[in-house]
Amino acid sequence: MDQRQTGGLSERPREVFRHLVEAFLASGEPVGSRTLSQRLPVTLSPASIRNVMADLEAMGLLYAPHTSAGRVPTERGLRLFVDGLLEIGGLAPEERVQIEARINGSGRGIEDVLTQATTLLSGLSRCAGLVVAAKQDAVLKHIEFVSVAPGKALVVIVSEDGQVENRLIDTPIGLPVSALSEASNYLNNRLRGRTLEDARAQIMAELDGERAELDALTARIVAEGLATLGGPDERVLIVRGTSHLLDSVEGQMDLERVRTLFDDIERKADLIRLMELAREGDGVRIFIGSENRLFSLSGSSIVAAPYANAQGKVVGVIGVLGPTRLNYGRIIPMVDHTAKVIGRLLG
Repeated sequence: MDQRQTGGLSERPREVFRHLVEAFLASGEPVGSRTLSQRLPVTLSPASIRNVMADLEAMGLLYAPHTSAGRVPTERGLRLFVDGLLEIGGLAPEERVQIEARINGSGRGIEDVLTQATTLLSGLSRCAGLVVAAKQDAVLKHIEFVSVAPGKALVVIVSEDGQVENRLIDTPIGLPVSALSEASNYLNNRLRGRTLEDARAQIMAELDGERAELDALTARIVAEGLATLGGPDERVLIVRGTSHLLDSVEGQMDLERVRTLFDDIERKADLIRLMELAREGDGVRIFIGSENRLFSLSGSSIVAAPYANAQGKVVGVIGVLGPTRLNYGRIIPMVDHTAKVIGRLLG
């Protein structure tokens, strides 16, 4: 094995380190020299193992939590393990069948497919499942501008499937109510029974060419309303199974970490930006702890993979979010296979 992949570790410390991290990821507990002496394929005395562990700690790869005699990997150590030492197995046949059956039978709409896939990943991994996807462009039934305060109006959008969205926009102070009614009527005449993207180009061309037969104030309200409805590149985040994150709580410190993680999840724009980084490469991408500003306090990891449509264009990212002591070897092929199944359905 290339030592550049393993931080320059020679064979003995590499084996001690690998087995220690594997034991930690399996149990979540600090690992001591006695446990390692039973796991290692070569015979080493506990004293020799302790010396190697001390060297690994001095290198910043291990640390001792509290006063424990055992050691756990640092985030830097986990990164070294994941990049150079992790042995990734295949999916268990029953998991492969379950993923394909659940996703293939989830329904016709892509949103149903993604929701089922995210829920399934959460259940199999006992972590939170995440997916970032392009917002689905629904057929619109009604749109209305409602004044809610001086300089503020609510855009109420009702789609044919019954979904209702509300967006707040800024309006000129003193805007007459008639301008809001006129803007509502104008958009309803052009949007009813169509998707926003179908009608957007026509409406913008009319506004730009001053062919909309609207006064300047009303035209401005229409343009503001269109802008707040988002464009074709708008992304949405689906999160399922956050309750699983409580399963790993052991003591007050862990509880505070999970509370912080819940706060991180609420910052959806930041989480979407992080997940979107997985679009930049092929295959699975792993984000560990404070390598990312978003998880600097909660100490969490994401395993994510992009999925593509029939033309090979990456259209979204799916993944798993949990504590840094994820079972990476099991979750990586799980996320990878799920992304590929979704891609096939988009064909």
